Amino acid sequence: MPERYGPWAMPHTRFRRRVTNETFERMLRAARAKADVAGDIYWPVSADSTVVRAHQHAAGARKGGPMPASDAPGAA
Repeated sequence: MPERYGPWAMPHTRFRRRVTNETFERMLRAARAKADVAGDIYWPVSADSTVVRAHQHAAGARKGGPMPASDAPGAA
């Protein structure tokens, strides 16, 4: 980090303060509103399920690999 910013804790403190008081969110909302008025934003969005995949842990997979056949639901 350049010396002109002082010790690392100073910019970090400023960054955290701006995160907690939502300065960045307000800046983003203002930029989006300005771009929307100018017609610079194209809003339609589409997500195809063949492209969007969840990680195995998000799908409820067990830790440590597949379940043994003897523990599988419905196994006698």
